[in-house]
Amino acid sequence: MADNRADTRVSMRTPLARVKGLGAAGHGVEHWWLHRVTAVANIPLVIAFVIVVAALAGSSYQDAIAIVSHPLVAILLILAVVSVTNHMRLGMQIVIEDYVHDKGLRVVAVIANNFYAAVIAVACLYAILKVSLGRILV
Repeated sequence: MADNRADTRVSMRTPLARVKGLGAAGHGVEHWWLHRVTAVANIPLVIAFVIVVAALAGSSYQDAIAIVSHPLVAILLILAVVSVTNHMRLGMQIVIEDYVHDKGLRVVAVIANNFYAAVIAVACLYAILKVSLGRILV
């Protein structure tokens, strides 16, 4: 026999949150997945970076410039910088959110973390582009 009573379960989620299927902050799963994707992407990119650095060992300055100027090498280095700095930013954000308990200090730390990662990425990308495009621009 069917029970015609109304569902008495109470949800703390808003109707919009139920429709979107998002968690409390609305971006936790995306953050988790992006951190995992960058971790997996870093494996071949860091291996390629180590191979490039090993190939540069003992090379003259001109040979090093020639190797880094190769389009495939420059693209691999750029991808490595973007992936590693993003992974670093995400990892530090997790640490900050877990261990910095003062809300104001946490906001400042997350902003500083984002700024630091962006500065490191821009500096590395500038160096790679300057070396790889330097032969074309000169």
